[in-house]
Amino acid sequence: IFTSGSTGRPKGVAVSHAAIVNRLVWMHAAYGLAADDVVLQKTPSTFDVSVWEFFWPLQVGARLVVAKPDGHRDPAYLARLIAAEQVTTVHFVPSMMAVFVTEPLAAECVSLRNVFASGEALPAPTAQRLRELTGAALHNLYGPTEAAVDVTYHEVTDADTATVPIGAPVFNTRLYVLDSRLRPVPVGVAGELYLAGAQLARGYVARPDLTADRFVADPFGAEGERMYRTGDLVAWTEHGELEYLGRTDFQVKLRGLRIELGEIEAALTAHESIAQSVVVVRSDARTGDQLVGYVVPAPGATAEIDTLRTHLAALLPSYMVPAAFVVLDEMPLSANGKLDRRALPEPVFEAREFRAPRTPIEEIVAATFAEVLGLEAVGS
Repeated sequence: IFTSGSTGRPKGVAVSHAAIVNRLVWMHAAYGLAADDVVLQKTPSTFDVSVWEFFWPLQVGARLVVAKPDGHRDPAYLARLIAAEQVTTVHFVPSMMAVFVTEPLAAECVSLRNVFASGEALPAPTAQRLRELTGAALHNLYGPTEAAVDVTYHEVTDADTATVPIGAPVFNTRLYVLDSRLRPVPVGVAGELYLAGAQLARGYVARPDLTADRFVADPFGAEGERMYRTGDLVAWTEHGELEYLGRTDFQVKLRGLRIELGEIEAALTAHESIAQSVVVVRSDARTGDQLVGYVVPAPGATAEIDTLRTHLAALLPSYMVPAAFVVLDEMPLSANGKLDRRALPEPVFEAREFRAPRTPIEEIVAATFAEVLGLEAVGS
């Protein structure tokens, strides 16, 4: 199966039947399906989450409801389908869940018993809103395609108001949080997550170079065992679970300063007027690299840019406050329902008030700035 491509070009991953069986056996032991359960299959078959949607109900005799093509993108359709078919079990990518909880019909989905989230970091406000609307148990799962769908799990509780842990390991899975020298880090210290155990893929199809780079020798396992380098930053909690902190490749260096984009995004969504946010670095031949924040307002709220700047300035260093903001009605999603960063629109820089140059010297200076910045006109 192919990776989603959310961190680069999609890659074919060779996953064994044994790895998938381990995943399915764990899921049934952890959550269990009965004959009166109804599972909604809405994930495209190119996305590894679809594997358990297809096979879990079939192996225990539960009912399987198949959504129409692209139905996973339509929250109103999903809400109507869940209510009509009395669906008890469903999966959401967090980006799509954030849209779903704003759909008025979502309140009618009271048949839901277990809702699963995976594929992206799960924002706490979205998680709590889903629980409030449906009354269902919400489970945050984590795992890359390279390790047979999911390798950690955590049931969301009332205490998960700031962040939602990705949890503890599933059956026959080992988790290592290591520093740059492959040494285990203490509780509460950030490190890169490495995975080992029964669910590890064989490697990338016809890409021995990538396989050798990401599937490395496991110094803590038996001879010949491997571990997968995820590229995800995590930290152990005092309860033996993992907190997801972001991607190692989402850390950027801007004007000599290292910046965690996820930290800015978390600060933005902490504001009551913001439902979703994403921050990227945009490059321009004239102005260079700069941070751009994309936000989706919470239902009934308005995103005031000046207010957001003030909010961020109180929480973050000045160099982490985006130079520009773009307010969107909704985030662009990929075919898998994940955030599509490449589809985010370019920011448009416009002056809120224009005052034309008044003297010949001001005209020369303004024209020079306009030429350098690629603008039609520059005023004061």
